[in-house]
Amino acid sequence: MCGICGVVGTRPAAPVIFEALRRLEYRGYDSAGIATLVDGQIERRRAAGKLDNLERVLEAAPLAGTTGIGHTRWATHGVPNETNAHPHSAGQVTIVHNGIIENFEALRAELEAKGRVFLSDTDTETVAHLLDQYVSDGLPPREAAFATLRRLEGAYAIAMIFADHDDMLIGARHGAPLAVGFGDGEMFLGSDSLALAPLARRIAYLEDGDWCVLTRAGAQFYDERGEAVERPIQQVALIAGQVGKDGYRHYMEKELHEHPVAIGQTLQRMIDPATRRVVLPELPFDPESLPRVSITACGSAFFAGFVGRYWLEALARLPVDIDVASEMRYRNPPLTPGGVGLLISQSGETADTLGTLRSLRAAGQHIMSVLNVEHSTMGRESDVVLGMVAGPEISVASTKAFTAQLTVLAALSVAFARARGLIDAAGEQALVASLLDVPSRATEVFAQGDAIRAMAAIVAEARDVLYLGRGICYPIAQEGALKLKEITYIHAEAYAAGEMKHGPISLIDRSVPIVAICPSTILFDKTVSNLQEARARGGRILAFTDAIGAERLRGIAEVIVVMPDVDPFVAPILYAIPVQVLAYEVALLKGTDVDQPRNLAKSVTVE
Repeated sequence: MCGICGVVGTRPAAPVIFEALRRLEYRGYDSAGIATLVDGQIERRRAAGKLDNLERVLEAAPLAGTTGIGHTRWATHGVPNETNAHPHSAGQVTIVHNGIIENFEALRAELEAKGRVFLSDTDTETVAHLLDQYVSDGLPPREAAFATLRRLEGAYAIAMIFADHDDMLIGARHGAPLAVGFGDGEMFLGSDSLALAPLARRIAYLEDGDWCVLTRAGAQFYDERGEAVERPIQQVALIAGQVGKDGYRHYMEKELHEHPVAIGQTLQRMIDPATRRVVLPELPFDPESLPRVSITACGSAFFAGFVGRYWLEALARLPVDIDVASEMRYRNPPLTPGGVGLLISQSGETADTLGTLRSLRAAGQHIMSVLNVEHSTMGRESDVVLGMVAGPEISVASTKAFTAQLTVLAALSVAFARARGLIDAAGEQALVASLLDVPSRATEVFAQGDAIRAMAAIVAEARDVLYLGRGICYPIAQEGALKLKEITYIHAEAYAAGEMKHGPISLIDRSVPIVAICPSTILFDKTVSNLQEARARGGRILAFTDAIGAERLRGIAEVIVVMPDVDPFVAPILYAIPVQVLAYEVALLKGTDVDQPRNLAKSVTVE
């Protein structure tokens, strides 16, 4: 949450920072701002709302200067307005900040007692005043920054500039990500590599507790004790063109159409085409003797993990626990020695998932992560990284990353089943063949656009929607309900279909559409029985099924989307696509902001 960019260079800083903020806007769009050094003094431009508002401010009052910082905000402390927008200034310093300073109230009271006057409601302004207090007391910027950081409690990524120090930019991280980009006679700070990729091909990542001093000549890194350290510099392959809309109306629409590519590229990484076997990285444990797997994630990644639980239990006969990360990290569950913590995250920076990773490691678990950003904090702290190849995902609502996560988990389940002697070479090849069939079948889903839009017309008129699935399709129903809530603001809930008669059936009337995920191969007869119970009470049934299922559901379902025939093993990957497309089509009818839904941000780096 919140996007940070900073530059110390030779060209005008404000345009460079603004374009980087464009690439970071998925992290927050409550307000935005830029500050630069102009003739030794700091000037700011800020605006509430999205970056378009800041752009108009900059057009009316441009910013000069070659050193500066910028920020796009997801509000934590203080309402989203210009006063609370970053950057925040105090005396001779200006900062931007991502995260939450947990002891800001005590620090603010201390500073107010010294006569400091606060203008905003943010915790960030407290950091600016504390930093300026040390500068006013005579400390040079480097020492003042270190003294300030030692007083802060909580999670943060911070960038700082100082009046009369044009060739200096200081960054720090504790819990929230921050990267350093190396240019030609210029240096950059950014919340992630996506912001920096068009600016620098070489990037170093700050470790937790690190801080850095950037000048045009390079970077000096320090650890939390203030001791100079070295951090590895990595080449970045990402190019700016990968993050455009390519003619689509929204990033989400583009990313929906990239499902087949994301699935296919991920399979290419995990499967040997010659032997049709799953290839895993070197493991620090033996799958054959593995006692238990503990899966944890947040949001859509949690539902991917839920599907993974079904696969690992059914194929590899592994005991599996699964929890949302925000609960697992505080639940203190008993863990089996020698077990594996399996964590799933698109960004690899999700605060709750990262916190759970550390608690699992402290409990003696091996750490395996499924990530789209392999050099993220989670990637660096994992024993094994299973990298999906989804490419940049800009829309806040996860789409192609979800099916890529499912693809990794399916392949992992096959590999574990083979390693544990539960399938032979022929069985592995058959399952791999079904996985390799998914990309082409995924392209066929988009031919059902008319039927999905017919569904969307019904759903768009509803205040409440129920999603139903059974077995391994239940988590896909949960994913569908989440997507609808996220981008249309329609209340939706998902249930295991057999649970309807245990309470939720009382909600059903003619105004409540019921979206069913029901391929004919997965507990179909039982699902049909549940749908008939709902229809008898006035429910409007909207079904995703295959050709055989469609014949059975005629006369029960009002709208049917006929899906391609696939092996039931891979059905969850395929059926995830149309439930996401349905949410997108409903959002178009509702006129909501598809890519940047209210109150949400892409990478949740605060608790």
